[in-house]
Amino acid sequence: MTRDEAFEFLDRVARGIAEMFGSSCETLIQDMTLPSHPILAIYNGHVSGREVGSTKDILGTTRNIDPEAAVADLVNLFATTPSGKQLKSSTFHLIGADYNLALGIDFDFSSLVFANRILVDLMSAGADLQSALWRSGDHRLEEIFDECLTSIGKPVASLNKSDRLKLITLLDRKDAFSFRKSVPFVSSRLGVSRYTVYKYLSELSGQKEE
Repeated sequence: MTRDEAFEFLDRVARGIAEMFGSSCETLIQDMTLPSHPILAIYNGHVSGREVGSTKDILGTTRNIDPEAAVADLVNLFATTPSGKQLKSSTFHLIGADYNLALGIDFDFSSLVFANRILVDLMSAGADLQSALWRSGDHRLEEIFDECLTSIGKPVASLNKSDRLKLITLLDRKDAFSFRKSVPFVSSRLGVSRYTVYKYLSELSGQKEE
């Protein structure tokens, strides 16, 4: 493959990738045989603000890169442009007898970071509704626990594992574990560890599946 053929191939790939992934995806071809590695072709250059002939890298510098980096593919690396855009950057080399052309792909995901923050804000909530409706979630949880314990007919100190599993089942049926801090509360009342309560719940879940 001659240098012209290699460039023509990479140019088609760069143009296609830029069109496929839209205006947030910048693609370019650089001549890596020169220390300044100038840009020979670029699409969606507004992402980094570069154009054909530019010798700046995605970080906005014109420093010579390490000899190893000048021939090695660099895949899915994080970069920040001088304007603060956050990018995923990859570089792939096509090396021949008298050429070293690099295809660069820079995807700007800054808007996704902003969108994610909005989603996190939208999904955040305060105390659970159940607690608000019954003044104190802890008070209501205590009532449910006492009701279930009465159904068992034994004091907590006399409960064996089978009794505790039965109690956990009754609590689960009454949605006791939908309250905040329900597991710490139940473990405290039963005098067992939180791990034990989670283990009981896991056993209960396994029985349901069977």
